[in-house]
Amino acid sequence: MPILKQMTLFEQVGIASNNSWFSKALEVLGISEKPAWPDDFGDAIIKWNSKNKRKPIRVLSLFSGAGGIDIGFHDAGFQIVECNEIEKNFAATLLENSQANRLLSDSNIICLDIRKYDPEPDNIDFIIGGPPCQTFSAAGARAAGVNGTDDERGNLFKEYVRILKKIKPRGFLFENVYRIVGAQGGKPWKEIRKAFQDVGYKLYWRVIDAADYGVPQFRERLIIVGLKEGTYKFPFPTHGPDSTDQRGYYTAGKAVDGLASKISVFKLGGRHGHLLNDIPPGLNYSFYTEKLGHPKPIFGWRSKFSDYLYKADHGTPVRTIKAQGGQYTGPFHWENRPFTIEELKRLQTFPDNYKIVGNRQNTIHQIGNSVPPQLARILGLSILQQVFDISLPFEIDLMPDSFKLGFRARKRDVTKIYAQKAAQAISCLPKDEVKKKYVGERIGYVRVTDDFQLILSSKSDSADYFIQYTAQNDEWILKLQDIQADKHTIKKYELKIQSNDSLLATQGIKTIKMQSYSNNKRSILALWKYLEKIVKDHCHKDDLVQLFGYYHYRQNYIVNMKLFDDSLMDKPFWKVLSQVSAGNSISKILHIAELSNCYGVPQETLILVLKELKKIGFEIRNDKTNKQISNNMILIPYVFPSLNERSLQRFTEL
Repeated sequence: MPILKQMTLFEQVGIASNNSWFSKALEVLGISEKPAWPDDFGDAIIKWNSKNKRKPIRVLSLFSGAGGIDIGFHDAGFQIVECNEIEKNFAATLLENSQANRLLSDSNIICLDIRKYDPEPDNIDFIIGGPPCQTFSAAGARAAGVNGTDDERGNLFKEYVRILKKIKPRGFLFENVYRIVGAQGGKPWKEIRKAFQDVGYKLYWRVIDAADYGVPQFRERLIIVGLKEGTYKFPFPTHGPDSTDQRGYYTAGKAVDGLASKISVFKLGGRHGHLLNDIPPGLNYSFYTEKLGHPKPIFGWRSKFSDYLYKADHGTPVRTIKAQGGQYTGPFHWENRPFTIEELKRLQTFPDNYKIVGNRQNTIHQIGNSVPPQLARILGLSILQQVFDISLPFEIDLMPDSFKLGFRARKRDVTKIYAQKAAQAISCLPKDEVKKKYVGERIGYVRVTDDFQLILSSKSDSADYFIQYTAQNDEWILKLQDIQADKHTIKKYELKIQSNDSLLATQGIKTIKMQSYSNNKRSILALWKYLEKIVKDHCHKDDLVQLFGYYHYRQNYIVNMKLFDDSLMDKPFWKVLSQVSAGNSISKILHIAELSNCYGVPQETLILVLKELKKIGFEIRNDKTNKQISNNMILIPYVFPSLNERSLQRFTEL
């Protein structure tokens, strides 16, 4: 139904539905959509421009990164006069490609903090660039919530405005993540628009998807075009259902075709690497969740980033390539391996002959941080046609303001398709013996290492605690005491976990009690780590986060902590721990003063307690552990100790 409405709109604006401006462009330029065709498209435009000499349109590039926008605008026919980039590795890439006979030859590269940058070039016609977006990004939000303009990096648009005010170009193109529009109730977005308008620019903006413009990657971005005079409309998509001829997407499989035989490939290893093999193309870690019906649900729903163990589907564009990530950050190749750098360049439409300087991790950072050059080419050409009145060898059809792009709506259909793929793949898995509900009792000796690993022992000599675990009816009970404890030692504290639903569906458990006869602070870590072990044994869950869910989402359990030892009740550590365990002021960023008031301890004391909690595995985030968090702000994500031997936060001080 949406497509029929849009086809009517095509007719209303006088565009034939059986052809598109892009089809005409390919025909005129003599381009076929073979692998790496965006390189040919760029070369053909360069060749056409060289035969049709005109006065150079001089461009200043800000926040240039690895040069994604610069490549596109250069190919479209603009002269990139100067590039400003603060990161040395990124600037090294720009410098490499600005050498004689290279793509950005004759561009002046300035590696400098933009706050100290005072551009000198004369007669600049246009400015391009997009400030760092971490404070508005999904990754930043997941790490610490959206700080937006509360973070100094979210205010770098002001430097962009400062330079616009000085240079006074005819217009500019500003790129950023789409989340900026709705972040913090729309306050930053209103502030950004006002700042540009106050220096004399009328704004034209849309959130667009790079896949709609010939990029083999779904990548939503906010694009603002600001003009002193005239008007601007965005070009109609060149690919996908919103293109006027319904041209198919440029797929990941087609983009990387022909490269695998020329380059070495390697497999994904480590703790979760083997899981990639069974994941159907197009899915991620969620394949191994209870929600999608996996018989061994290792992960909790929405407990990981969406690119965790994400395997690309060769028949569609890939999901957004991230600038930074860990060992299991996708996209991974459908042949169960990481993509090579050469393949990632294709997926981002960087030209094959464009050299990106740095090791693999830094190169991926540069690729994922860039605007796809093919998207920039199309935008650059549309600006040439409208803003600078350049007659191209083809005419770009422009979207009316009323035209609604459909990529958001189509996401729901894609979700259904991949859920069906998951169900089909799960139905083909080997039928393991159904795991019976555990009923009984275990006893043993345990200790927890300094890097938060639980060590089991059959002897008391190498242990710190004796532990007894009982499973009965719909309840688990864990009892812990010191190795040297007297048998008449009284209970010190109890943690009681309850859920309205079955907390552990495969075991039918609704209540978990963890009782300690030790007042050692590390006893709390030992209890939670032992619970994590039995959850792994009986329920296949990978860790406590997978059991209880990622902190951003509504939790379906309640934890209560009761102190039985009067001597603990007035001690700041146990007082704060009781509040944390109950979920008070958890999962949100709060000022240290607010936390101090909530927990009823002075700020200086609270800071010491938080450091102690971190030593026993509780994740405590502040500006030292997460750049997205402002000074004097604290985030305690979980009611339980979530750090393990692989956690990088073990090595960061509060």
